[in-house]
Amino acid sequence: MNSKNTFKALLVEEGADKQFTQSITSRPISDLPENDLLIDVHYSSLNFKDALSASGNKGVTKAYPHTPGIDAAGIVIEDKSGTFSPGDEVLVFGYDLGMNTSGGLAERISIPASWAVKCPTTLSLKESMIYGTGGLTAALCVEKIERMGATPADGPVAVTGATGGVGSISIALLKKLGYSVIAFSGKPEQSQHLLELGATEVLHRDVINEIGERPMGKGLWSHAIDTLGGEYLANLLKQIKPGGGVSACGLVSSPFFSTNVFPFITRGVSLLGVDSVNIPLKDKQHIWQRVATDMKLKNLAELTTEISLEQVPDCLTKFIKGTVVGRYVVNIKGA
Repeated sequence: MNSKNTFKALLVEEGADKQFTQSITSRPISDLPENDLLIDVHYSSLNFKDALSASGNKGVTKAYPHTPGIDAAGIVIEDKSGTFSPGDEVLVFGYDLGMNTSGGLAERISIPASWAVKCPTTLSLKESMIYGTGGLTAALCVEKIERMGATPADGPVAVTGATGGVGSISIALLKKLGYSVIAFSGKPEQSQHLLELGATEVLHRDVINEIGERPMGKGLWSHAIDTLGGEYLANLLKQIKPGGGVSACGLVSSPFFSTNVFPFITRGVSLLGVDSVNIPLKDKQHIWQRVATDMKLKNLAELTTEISLEQVPDCLTKFIKGTVVGRYVVNIKGA
């Protein structure tokens, strides 16, 4: 931190040529929005949405200059609402943070108090960011199939986009809870890594699409967690066992898919939407308590790469290129 009146941040700027540049710079506190809760950020994490914001995607961030970062973990400096006390450790995920509100890839954020939750006592700030929005989404996906009755006895669970943040933590969480996991990835060179995370078997993601145009296939997987969308989601649904469910949380392949109703009306398959951004605060508090207890992973260090704020621009490029493996946790104070 440079002084009481400035803070270090990743700043994305739009040039006259409509090109976007990223730099680590010192910003005045006055740049932050007027909100009740001021937080000294210790850790953040990287997500695909951060990469979109940093590359100038106006569907994510409307106005620049801007600081991305949809995740933040830090210590309360002040709270005018009285919800938190100075010194409280808090977590912030989703809502508008890092989209059109200055985000967590910075030493300071100013947000409504209603966006924050207290960090569970059994999680450190760093551990919470190893999970981050990706881990939170993974936990919500697992809980969604649990709520519809899934148990390990049902058979294997398919996880697509297995090397990504959501996929890798989904594998680890399912393994911890006793499930057999079939990991699907377009990166065969990462197969051993996925097996070490807890996958029972690793297959190329294109195996899902071998069903082609057939309206239905054999019931191969009891349930699934899908981060890809597009034809992968459509063809997953055709190959889920009777009574199974697919938690859908991503669009890495495509936001659009076309299918038929047979999986739903002949096998009772459920398509389960998962949102981690605008869910009620009480639901975020609930899932974080699970992440801190029965879903807490022992091998967190194996799921993440710790980087400094200065390394963020290079790492965000990997999201756009599709070469990300696992999670990136950002040590705002310096790795």
